[in-house]
Amino acid sequence: MSNKVRWGVLSTAQIARNNVVPAMQAGAFTEVVAIASRDESRAHAAAAELGIPRAYGSYEAMLADPEIDAIYNPLPNHLHAALTIKALEAGKHVLCEKPIALDAEEARRIEEAQKKSGLLVGEAFMVRFHPQWRRAREIVREGRLGEVRAIQTIFSYFLTDPGNIRNQADIGGGGLYDIGCYAIATARFMFEAEPERVIGILDVDPRLGTDRLSSGLAVFPEGRQLAFTCATQLVPCQRVQILGTQGRIEIQIPFNAPASMEATIVIDDGRDLSGSGREHVTIPPADQYTLQGDAFSQAILGEQPLEWGVGDAVSNMRVIDALFRSAGSGQWERP
Repeated sequence: MSNKVRWGVLSTAQIARNNVVPAMQAGAFTEVVAIASRDESRAHAAAAELGIPRAYGSYEAMLADPEIDAIYNPLPNHLHAALTIKALEAGKHVLCEKPIALDAEEARRIEEAQKKSGLLVGEAFMVRFHPQWRRAREIVREGRLGEVRAIQTIFSYFLTDPGNIRNQADIGGGGLYDIGCYAIATARFMFEAEPERVIGILDVDPRLGTDRLSSGLAVFPEGRQLAFTCATQLVPCQRVQILGTQGRIEIQIPFNAPASMEATIVIDDGRDLSGSGREHVTIPPADQYTLQGDAFSQAILGEQPLEWGVGDAVSNMRVIDALFRSAGSGQWERP
């Protein structure tokens, strides 16, 4: 293997074309060599648009290509597990879009296939690679906030198109799968722990059948709490507050930080409510998709360990499962 990992892209999904593939093409350790679609003409069009040398009219044909080392899987949610397992069986490492599966049992089947193959699998929570999240966790670890006890997260957008995969219940649409998973993953990242119990509330769109407004509480060890709301039919908004006994951090664009702009996190010691104790920390521009691709590729090359493997993805899915169960039972549930 050269000093770059050769990647194939499993579908011409919008997130791949617009965000992930261009970012990976700019990486130091990633080379995108192929793209596949069940519609060969779409594969060729995407390849031409993105400057990718090979296009395939089926997923299986690309998986059979011996000159591909790793697969990026941005398929609709209900296809994540099946095609990730097929890719592993074909001898490819896999970076799969979130959520990695529709439930923890599917995720565990991926984990079993990963162990059998000896290859690497990761869930594409790109935000954990952005320097603003790394810096926020450093501040927490340094003790500047005192004892961190609460995280509050809001993530919303407005989308009512029934043709959009995010609004199709039978293929894993809905807000909790699409964006609530970020609130869970980033709280686990900041607390460096797993929640012990959760409770969730879902408002389901009567026409689409997907959860359009979802809120949850997750209780972590020592009584620490995540409170989050995610929505697919509210004004676009993203905010994360990390609150400690002596200060707080606000991450202003936590999940879709523009790659061309500086990011800002605010540290506030709480001396008054007018904000005189605020400090604005500026983070240089960074493309979290490029950083994610390079980190995964370096792990494949053996240059560094994989920080979050499939076991982490299983843990995140367990929390999502518990929130869905709680929304049905009206009770606290354990992941």
